[in-house]
Amino acid sequence: MTVYLMLFGAAFGLGIALIARWAFPPAPTLAEALDSLSRPPAAPAILGADATSWATKVGAPMAGWLAAANLPGAKVAKDLTVLERAPQRHLAEKAVLAVLGFVFAPVMWTVLAALGMQLPWVVPVWGALGLAAAGFYLPDLAVKAEANTRREEFRHALTAYLDLVVISLSGGSGVEAALAEAARTGQGWSFSAIRRALAAARLSRTAPWTTLRQLGDELDVPALQEIAATMALAGSEGAKVRASLASKAQGLRDQALADADAASQQATERMSLPVICMFAGFMLFIAYPAMSHAMSVL
Repeated sequence: MTVYLMLFGAAFGLGIALIARWAFPPAPTLAEALDSLSRPPAAPAILGADATSWATKVGAPMAGWLAAANLPGAKVAKDLTVLERAPQRHLAEKAVLAVLGFVFAPVMWTVLAALGMQLPWVVPVWGALGLAAAGFYLPDLAVKAEANTRREEFRHALTAYLDLVVISLSGGSGVEAALAEAARTGQGWSFSAIRRALAAARLSRTAPWTTLRQLGDELDVPALQEIAATMALAGSEGAKVRASLASKAQGLRDQALADADAASQQATERMSLPVICMFAGFMLFIAYPAMSHAMSVL
């Protein structure tokens, strides 16, 4: 009983601390204030951020409390940028799922009690805490998996984009014209992101590889950052850019083939696990009568 009281007290104290931090945020230090004044304005984001969701309106107040606690973390924020999803939407979904998980176990315990199935009160307590924790952390895992899948799709699209750029350069187009023409040719969200990066370069009157590097930073795709750096070094000389991009495209294809081979080997290893389990069950089925007979004789 004392342990449960301690857990409830710790949870209550944590809630009070989060509310106090949200209500009275710490003031910035002098160094932070001076740094914010001298810091150059950040470039506008290329990728958008969708804040519409089924849980955004319901969990908006709780999302504000979680944001005051410096959530989400840096890695989750990167993944949300790749998915073009606003952090407020993600925090609201986390809060709503945690509340639903916390309420689900007591409700089920009440329903079972009404049907005549009496369970100890410890079951709904631990069930509520476990489901609340699962509802709070599962969105982070889902976001990570979706972001990794999207980065993989972008790397495949980037290989095709580089091939199109090399073809345009071979046809006599300039570097900027080849980049824009290749981006117009492709379809999908990857080519749409590249087109937005090139449009941002035209509007800001900067070199296209500058915004492409920014897009690589936002997507956390080192290959695009390396390609932008290579183009910046080569400048506007089409021959050097064409050779560099051709070698980069070949390197991306080789890496994609290696990743596909590794994924197939992992899938093969996973397929062997059910076979081993079936073989172990078959051996247990054969050995059980003999072991039972031997134990009965003893």
